[in-house]
Amino acid sequence: MGPIRQFFNETGELARFFGKFWREAVLPPYEFKEVFRHLYFIGVSTLPLVSITSLIMGLVLTLQSRPTMVEFGAESFLPSMVSISIVREIGPVITALICAGKVGSGIGAELAGMRVTEQIDAMEVAGNNPFNYLVVTRTVACTYAVPILVVYADFLAMIGGYLGVNINSKVTFMLYFTKAMGAIDFSDLFPALIKTFFFGFFIALVSCYKGYNASNGTEGVGRAANASVVAASLMVFVVDMLAVQIADFITKLG
Repeated sequence: MGPIRQFFNETGELARFFGKFWREAVLPPYEFKEVFRHLYFIGVSTLPLVSITSLIMGLVLTLQSRPTMVEFGAESFLPSMVSISIVREIGPVITALICAGKVGSGIGAELAGMRVTEQIDAMEVAGNNPFNYLVVTRTVACTYAVPILVVYADFLAMIGGYLGVNINSKVTFMLYFTKAMGAIDFSDLFPALIKTFFFGFFIALVSCYKGYNASNGTEGVGRAANASVVAASLMVFVVDMLAVQIADFITKLG
């Protein structure tokens, strides 16, 4: 099978998987307990990495931007620039990529392991609905987990920015956050938050797809985990590109 044909075949299979998700998601039974279990797991597993990355991200962004801002006599705008950069783009994308690597690989490997060991087949034979229990629950949980992690990451990144500002000058905590939050408008916050739900949704969905359809025995587990990270990361950039274009179009209409 040629690469182009394989691409369209994979796209079609993913679209069918997408449609099956929505059919299963709206029909009972609803596995709320399993959703909350995965929501807790996603938060706990990614929180340390998100915390360290966000703090360093805000610190480095401030230190790298300060010389240019000083050169143009705009050092007082540094908190505003950092906060807008973090909230609109850097915070959501970096956090989503962390989740794509950490959560996506975990979902892909876990479901692939269940597929190659025939656990999913056993659930189907027993009359259960493995798609609802395994795919829908993980996707819904990740859809809500990523926005929560992004808000947390944005706050820590601003803390890192505050630390970066105070390396070379003395700025009070209240003054820094007054200037940082004063620069953020609703048009900055709302689109950035909305797209994080789509980040979480597609990270989980493509990872579940790769793991649920794994094959070739134990070798397929590793391939599924790797493919989940690659596909989930790619979807983050695609969704981000579309979100920026849509937000820009809406802003022009307004």
